[in-house]
Amino acid sequence: MKNQTIVNKLYEEALKARENAYAPYSKYKVGAALLTEDDEIITGCNVENASYGLTICAERNAIFSAVARGKTKFKSLLVVAEGEGLAKPCGACRQVMNEFGDFDVYLANTKGDIEKSTVSELLPKSFGPKDL
Repeated sequence: MKNQTIVNKLYEEALKARENAYAPYSKYKVGAALLTEDDEIITGCNVENASYGLTICAERNAIFSAVARGKTKFKSLLVVAEGEGLAKPCGACRQVMNEFGDFDVYLANTKGDIEKSTVSELLPKSFGPKDL
């Protein structure tokens, strides 16, 4: 698949996953679509909890689902949320992404705006497995 076709497919899948988000407190629904090294797309959505510390973001949900399936090498991830601005992964998500390498990360909104970044751009001067 061409890169733009992949990004479009990731966007569609992330939008679908976003519909399943459980966000009764923030009302901020987020979807993520992760492309594995073997071209499987694994999705995730945010799931909130009354005990906020137990909430999981869409990005980590997708990555942890991939790991549960034995997938640990990723090509790209797209994250989408509603709003004028683009969805941006939190610090915890950025650190989890960094654990699995420097892959492309697409930040998007439900209006169709998409911006390409990378894990290393989102988390400069990071530390991870390579540092241990």
